[in-house]
Amino acid sequence: MRARAVVRGRVQMVGFRAFVVRHARDADVRGVVRNGRDGTLECTVEGPRRAVERVLHALSSGPVSARVDRVDVEYQQPGGDLPPMSVTA
Repeated sequence: MRARAVVRGRVQMVGFRAFVVRHARDADVRGVVRNGRDGTLECTVEGPRRAVERVLHALSSGPVSARVDRVDVEYQQPGGDLPPMSVTA
C-alpha cells in the first residue's frame, strides 16, 4: 500500500519530520517526508497495509510540540521506488 499525506497545522519547526521517520522506521515502511513551502508537512509512505495505517495514525497526533489541524491522505499505486524512510528537501 502507498499513501501520500499532507499534514496541516503547526507542523514545522517542532520535530515533526524526525517523528515521522522514527514511526515509519518502527513500522518498517519506506518513504520520504519533507516540509511543504506552504507550512504543511508532506509524507509519502509505502509498505504493508497495517504498517502504512500505523504511520498515518501517528500523523494525526504528531509530536508533543505540534498541533495537527488536518491530515489529507491520497492513496496511490505502490511503485516500489521509495528509499528507506528519509527526509528530503
